[in-house]
Amino acid sequence: MAKYKLQVNGKNLEADVAEDTPLLWVLRDHLGLVGTKYGCGIAQCGACTVHLNGAAVRSCTLPVSAIGSSKITTIEGLSENGDHPLQLAWDEVDVPQCGYCQAGQIMTAAALLKQNPHPTTDEIVGTMHGNICRCGAYHRIREAVKLASTKI
Repeated sequence: MAKYKLQVNGKNLEADVAEDTPLLWVLRDHLGLVGTKYGCGIAQCGACTVHLNGAAVRSCTLPVSAIGSSKITTIEGLSENGDHPLQLAWDEVDVPQCGYCQAGQIMTAAALLKQNPHPTTDEIVGTMHGNICRCGAYHRIREAVKLASTKI
């Protein structure tokens, strides 16, 4: 076990874990940030998406030892009051059904909008294609990302 100093959602935190512990489990089990979900464990579904220095990454296969001094942002850190344009658009469009994939969907979309504030539909589809929604809410997800891009 080693003590890792992490910068998560603008706070300096520590986790005493094995070096190969996936970031997902550090966030959920050791830091109590349970908004990031476990989906597949092999970085294929997107439920575990967080930001690492602003880039969307899959936390289920990323060992904590690879983080270094990178800044981590989880769904809890996207906005203090749940008022990020994507969160508001998600509400307005009524995107979620079961909601399980939504944190990963929003985090992937947030990274896209940070890099490209006004993406085309094709760019949205291309970015979001790796995030699986078991309920099939893909049309509403695209609609919400497009709506949020008009408010950024």
